[in-house]
Amino acid sequence: TVSGPNWMDAQDRSQETDPEAFFPEKGRPSRDGKQVCHGCEVIAECLEYAVGTKQPFGIWGGKTARERRPLLKARAAIVEAVA
Repeated sequence: TVSGPNWMDAQDRSQETDPEAFFPEKGRPSRDGKQVCHGCEVIAECLEYAVGTKQPFGIWGGKTARERRPLLKARAAIVEAVA
């Protein structure tokens, strides 16, 4: 697995895919982007990046913005609990 600060430089599957697959227009299916994510070696790092930087749009780590919301809430609750 590729990790650390250079995970985005990895030859992941997203680099071979039309960016529109990861940023479908409102109302369009997200299936194509998600399919690319599954099996990608940096899926966990990608999802962590999206949650950590509160990415408001797109498919990151196999999840849409809507699917990431519970993760953001859980992360905020953990940060609040240890503060």
